[in-house]
Amino acid sequence: MRRVVITGTGIISALGRGAESTLRHLREGRSGIRQITSIDANALHCRIGGEVPSEALEGHEPGSDRFTRLALIAAEDAAAEAGELQVSGERIGALIGTGMGGAETLDNGYRRLYGENARIHPATIPLSMYNAAPSAVARRFGAKGIGYAVASACASGTHAIGLAAQAIRAGQADAMFAGGSDAPLTFGILRAWEALRVLAVDNERPEAACRPFSADRKGLVLAEGAAVVVLESLENAERRGATILGEIAGFGATSDAGHLTDPSADGAARAMTLALADAGWQPADVEYINAHGTGTKANDATETAAIHFVFGETLPPVSSTKSMHGHAMGASGAIELVASLLALRNGFLPPTLNLDAPDPACDLDYVPHHARPARAARFLSNSFGFGGMNGVLAVSTSLH
Repeated sequence: MRRVVITGTGIISALGRGAESTLRHLREGRSGIRQITSIDANALHCRIGGEVPSEALEGHEPGSDRFTRLALIAAEDAAAEAGELQVSGERIGALIGTGMGGAETLDNGYRRLYGENARIHPATIPLSMYNAAPSAVARRFGAKGIGYAVASACASGTHAIGLAAQAIRAGQADAMFAGGSDAPLTFGILRAWEALRVLAVDNERPEAACRPFSADRKGLVLAEGAAVVVLESLENAERRGATILGEIAGFGATSDAGHLTDPSADGAARAMTLALADAGWQPADVEYINAHGTGTKANDATETAAIHFVFGETLPPVSSTKSMHGHAMGASGAIELVASLLALRNGFLPPTLNLDAPDPACDLDYVPHHARPARAARFLSNSFGFGGMNGVLAVSTSLH
């Protein structure tokens, strides 16, 4: 079985664009959650989110949906870092996960149709379809191999990266662009999330709104963003002398086959166990977990219980970077994988912000408040989505 390595990363989120901005926020424990300015949010109850700073989008003018533009920015940065792949386009693929697809385009279309009785833009369908992002990435880089969108709610980005790694392992591709992108900060989507009553609302102190694992947590903070990694077979990366940033060592995916919105500790635990088995790791080999850690009452206690079940007495440090960049839905898993990879390669564990009063049901080491110096190489990245879709990646920052 071919080994799959990471040779390029691209990330854009509420923490800014690129490794430097992301690392600075992670190291300083500085939140990017703020008042939403890209839309008129005055009529909303929740007016905060993990919004991408406007300067991070400079040079990418509208012409496609926002989620596609974010995916392209991340892919361009990943490609620049990876360098020339030196393989035929037919052997390069593109898998991009998304939870909502072209929400901006659909929101604008519905407003014109129902609010203004006006004609809908003729490109509404191709701009809003879920595969608009992977199609744009494939077109930009001539990736003529395997390509599709992955839609599994908040596990989409993680599933896309895991499936891309499997495609390389199976010999279906030599290199892949893989990741996730979502841009759900539209008026209609925010109103729908308000109706679900799981949003944390602190319009006066947005940076303190997302409080994973805390006893006073109120819910998640919706966000946007994208992250893309360039994956290659180890053989191809070594042949062309590429810098290897890490390895996708294992992937686990399960379904709860249960409640639509309430998570299952069993499903999460099985996904972690499968990822460990795929990597050939023991629980004691894991040195850090980037948790799904949404800040909702249901997820945080359930995920903690699942980690206890899998790791027993060998519990690694755990943190939720969503406390800094918010919950970017289908992009979250990809953003968190790249953030973890950057932090560990630079000698620290990213913190969980706003953990002032831990929930007794959440009793792990969550790296509260401040980044922690650490020499850690092997980590898990957890993603658990509505519909009971679970995905876990086992990643190493070096080849062992």
